[in-house]
Amino acid sequence: MSQLSDIPLSVLDLSFVAEGGTGPQALHGTLDLARHVDTLGYDRFWVAEHHNLPSVASGAPDVMAGQILAATSRIRVGSGGVMLPNHAPLMVAERFKVLEALYPDRVDLGLGRAPGTDQITSHALRRRQDIDPGDDFLDRLKELMLWDTGQWPADHPYRTIQVMPVDVRLPPIWLLGSSGYSARLAAQIGVGFAFAHHFAQHDVLDAMLSYRAGFQPSERLAAPHAILALSVVCAPTDEEAEWLAGSVDLAHLRRARGDYRPIPSAEAAAAFPYSEADRVFIRRNREKVLVGGPDRVAEGLQRYLDTTQADELMITTPIPDLAAKKRSYTLVKALQAAAVAA
Repeated sequence: MSQLSDIPLSVLDLSFVAEGGTGPQALHGTLDLARHVDTLGYDRFWVAEHHNLPSVASGAPDVMAGQILAATSRIRVGSGGVMLPNHAPLMVAERFKVLEALYPDRVDLGLGRAPGTDQITSHALRRRQDIDPGDDFLDRLKELMLWDTGQWPADHPYRTIQVMPVDVRLPPIWLLGSSGYSARLAAQIGVGFAFAHHFAQHDVLDAMLSYRAGFQPSERLAAPHAILALSVVCAPTDEEAEWLAGSVDLAHLRRARGDYRPIPSAEAAAAFPYSEADRVFIRRNREKVLVGGPDRVAEGLQRYLDTTQADELMITTPIPDLAAKKRSYTLVKALQAAAVAA
C-alpha cells in the first residue's frame, strides 16, 4: 500500500481570477505558484483549458505550459488538459512536439473529452472544423496518436504529412476523466489516467480501480499509473483552513447555480447570507474538499491513497489568496518530510 512519504505529489492550477482582481494577475499568479512548487520538489504542474468563464483566465494550456517551462527548472509541466474536441489533432501534435523539443522529458500531454465550456462557445471553437454533433473524441485521439507514430494506412491522404519537428516524439499522453469512460479507455490503450475527484460525480473507487484492473501494457506505458486529483486547503490550524475554504464553498455554490463570476475572498464568503439549503449543499460538497491543518490533511491524503491505490496525488487549491495558496502547498509537501522522518 502506498504511503504519503513516498508518493509523487503534483499540482493542478486553473488560473482562477479573484474577485476584485484581473486576468493578468491570475496568469502571473500561476507562474509564481509554479516557481514556488518547483523549488519545493513537486513532480508535475498542470494547467487546464476552460472557455467563456469569468472565473478562469486561461483557455490556452499549451501557451501557459510553455511559459511555465521557461520559468521553472525541473518540474514536469503539462495540460490538465487539452480539450481534444476543440482542436485539430494535427495542431495539438505540432504544439506539443515543439514543447517537447524545447524542454525534453519535462512535458505531459493530458487530454480531456469534454469541451470545457458551454454549447455555444464549443460551436464557436469548432465552427471552422468539421462539425460532428456526436462524440468524436475517440476518432480525434486515434488521429493524434497516428500523427505521432506515422503508422497511417497505405492509402490514407494524411500519410505524406510530416509533423514538425519530425525527429521528436509526442510527450507522454494522459487521459483525464470524471467518469468511468476515460478510465476504461486509458486502460485499454495503455496510457496514464488522471481522475478529477475535485468535481466528479462518478464514484472515485470505480474509476481508479477499474483503470488498474483493466490496464493493457503498451509501447507508451508498461504499467498503470493513476493520478488522483484532489481539492485541498491546508493551513497551520484547522480553524484557519476552514476560514480560507469559505471561498471554495461559495464559489462552488455559485457554480451550481450557473454563476461563474470570479472567486470570492474568505471575507466575502463569511459575510454571505447562506440559506439552510445552501449550507446543506456546502456540507455535501465538502466531501470533495480536504480542509484542515497538517494532521487532518495528512490523515485525509493517506486515506485516499489506501482506498484508491493512486500512484500519484495531484493537489488543486482553488483559493484566491496567493500567499495562503503557496503556504498550503508548502505545508502539504512538508507532510512528506515529516512522514519520512517518522
